Amino acid sequence: MTVNTTVVDELAHLARLSYKNEAKEEIVSDLNKIIAFVEKLNEIDTDGIEPLIYMVDETNVVRPDIAHLEISQGDGLKNAPKKDSDYFRVPKVIEQ
Repeated sequence: MTVNTTVVDELAHLARLSYKNEAKEEIVSDLNKIIAFVEKLNEIDTDGIEPLIYMVDETNVVRPDIAHLEISQGDGLKNAPKKDSDYFRVPKVIEQ
């Protein structure tokens, strides 16, 4: 398959792209290079090779998710610029 300016115009219309006419030849060249690369990959013999699901055989090692209290409510409110007895006070941002 080769790409020409008509194909580039159709692709640009479908993708809702706009470009200057000077760039059209460069786009044609780039798309032809991409297609040549993919065709080169199609020449590779892949008989007997199973498709990869994952790139590596390793699994994620994660720590157990254990909830624990690191700071108390009072310590969290200690440096707040404005606070109530139990909550942070912030300016109202939603008007009714």
